Amino acid sequence: MSSTQDVNKNLVVRFNKEFVEEQNDSVYREIVAEGFVDHSGPPGGPTPFLFFTKIFRPAFPDAKVVIHDLVAEGDKVVAYKSYEGTHKGEFMGIPATGKSISFKVMEIIRLQDGKYIDHWAVADAMGLIHQLKGDSVAAPTEKPRP
Repeated sequence: MSSTQDVNKNLVVRFNKEFVEEQNDSVYREIVAEGFVDHSGPPGGPTPFLFFTKIFRPAFPDAKVVIHDLVAEGDKVVAYKSYEGTHKGEFMGIPATGKSISFKVMEIIRLQDGKYIDHWAVADAMGLIHQLKGDSVAAPTEKPRP
């Protein structure tokens, strides 16, 4: 018999593979609780469902999720993952470039009774924008020590 932590980790994998990659929207409705709170998005911003279905997927229709590591303790799962795909549609005001992208995300998901109830994430948004725009990001210059 699997532990609660193993079950929760499997749900996180399933969410990423079936909802994000395979675009099976019914998985979102099945796994995400009605009172779900996304602590990562801006207040009043799009829900994760709308973000993926209306913003992310049109921009990166071939997106894949590479899960590098999952750690579970209690009712939380921490996922270290990357999104990879091809920029084929507008994203955050940037027209399609046809570029291949990859950016990392670290997230914490709290689950209860087999459902996502809380989510926190930090994504390398600057790295993604840099890949799309091709901007060079100047490294801070170090001052000589006296």
